Amino acid sequence: MDERPIHPHDPVPERPARPLQGRTALVTGVSRRDGIGYAVARRLASYGASVFCHHYGPHDAEQPWGADDTDAVLAGVRAARTDPNARVEGARADLAAPGAPRELFEAARAALGRVDVLVCNHARSGGDADLAGVTEAMLDGHWAVDARSPLLLAQAFAAAHDGGPGGRIVFLTSGQGQGPMPGEVAYAAAKGALAAITLTVADELADRGITVNTVNPGPVQTGYIPEGVESALAHKLPMGRLGRPDDPARLIAWLATDEARWITGQVFNSEGGFARWRDRP
Repeated sequence: MDERPIHPHDPVPERPARPLQGRTALVTGVSRRDGIGYAVARRLASYGASVFCHHYGPHDAEQPWGADDTDAVLAGVRAARTDPNARVEGARADLAAPGAPRELFEAARAALGRVDVLVCNHARSGGDADLAGVTEAMLDGHWAVDARSPLLLAQAFAAAHDGGPGGRIVFLTSGQGQGPMPGEVAYAAAKGALAAITLTVADELADRGITVNTVNPGPVQTGYIPEGVESALAHKLPMGRLGRPDDPARLIAWLATDEARWITGQVFNSEGGFARWRDRP
């Protein structure tokens, strides 16, 4: 048995049951119970945080998966709370609209008092094409939602942050640097910009105690991957399945805690070993 004295500078490792208790978070794209944003919001609530959930149902209503019931979504997040004093609020916003990102941030701050954690999970789906077919409107539409609005939310967050606890920004990208995305030139360009800008924004905000990281959740089944496509991908999935929304949510929630305070400027690929290059056996 090792009975050497503990070094006086060695901290005793601790992991609080509610690592985000007393903190607040704004999570965007919390519109569907099958989505990653919903899983992230529930994780943060289970860690003790108060959560402000952004949603924009009209976008989902235009997609094959359809819109969800906003009240049911918020009720699901509230059910995950472990701190009875934590709050769960929400607001609808079209983040493509001029001024909408700052208005959303201010709504979250007004509801919760401050914002300690920002998770930019929202994205625009559809309205895209290959290089031959992409249009100015497609490029501008995806840029406004997928790149411009997260950066403006980060700008508002940084301006309001007072150096207190928290100070976490997490962007979401889609692995454009891991492999091609045929037929999605506008989406890939806009989401790829977030991965490219992560280190620059992280460097700018580091001396203010704000960490900035980006997560590529990988192939996660949120209702958008048809069953036939999932079967066709099986040979590329070492763990035998597509990701579930809570898979990337666990990583994102951890990045929001003090355990991740030394991590910034990174792009994480949470892909479950997705072997894009693996040929069919």
